[in-house]
Amino acid sequence: MTKRIGIVCPGKPILRERADRVLELAARDYPQLELVLHPACTQEHGHFAGDDATRAAALLEYANDPAFDAIWFGMGGYGSARIVGEVLAGLGAAAQDKTYLGYSDCGVLLGALYKQGIGRPVHGPLVGDIRRDDGEACVRRVLDWFAGGMQGIEPGLDSRPAAAFNLMTLAMLVGTDFMPDLSGHVVLVEEVSEHLYAVDRLFFHVTQHLKGVAGIRLGEVSDVPENDRPFGYDEEEIARYWCEKAGIAYLGRAQIGHSAANRIVPFGLA
Repeated sequence: MTKRIGIVCPGKPILRERADRVLELAARDYPQLELVLHPACTQEHGHFAGDDATRAAALLEYANDPAFDAIWFGMGGYGSARIVGEVLAGLGAAAQDKTYLGYSDCGVLLGALYKQGIGRPVHGPLVGDIRRDDGEACVRRVLDWFAGGMQGIEPGLDSRPAAAFNLMTLAMLVGTDFMPDLSGHVVLVEEVSEHLYAVDRLFFHVTQHLKGVAGIRLGEVSDVPENDRPFGYDEEEIARYWCEKAGIAYLGRAQIGHSAANRIVPFGLA
């Protein structure tokens, strides 16, 4: 039986040639999957794949269509926060049983869906990750998982429920109406393109909102810009420092991040 997967972009657009590479890969090597790219994914409205109404309508169109089994986010990039309220309000019965897969800024939508008990939110590579070095292997990880494989799952997951977020996205989400209760969860976090002092500031903020979690695991902190002077602590020292201050267990490293090594983390129990 073919599994039908709709691709939408809640933030940035995807370049058509990148989307086509993934569609062609799936058609050639995964006949049990049918990928459908929403036309809005390649629109451009400033930073975004169409204006807010266009992006929300595209996501709702595919999420509410019972012919689709899953929604795969095409790109990250800021945008999810601008439409999350409208999307939640517009989801119908057909949206309840779908998988929703992506990461980075899409974590706003994943967290909000998880809070509402809608579908199966999953942290994992985006369609647009085909552009990365070793991007085909990254995309295959998701296609294999959609096809029933488990080799792409983050290897440190255990019997405790988990959730994974970009650190900036999680900092944006905590304290809002869309933040799920993560009590008892292992929370995996990663970051990209932020100064280490900003990573420190983000940990200060999010750890105040994560009391009651089972612990924090740290993924990649990549593409760190050079500051005018060294911060003096690396990313793991930062994570350990703020976890200790907040009384949260620091549980070590995780294989998630803005790279082709990014692994799959289903929200809840894997």
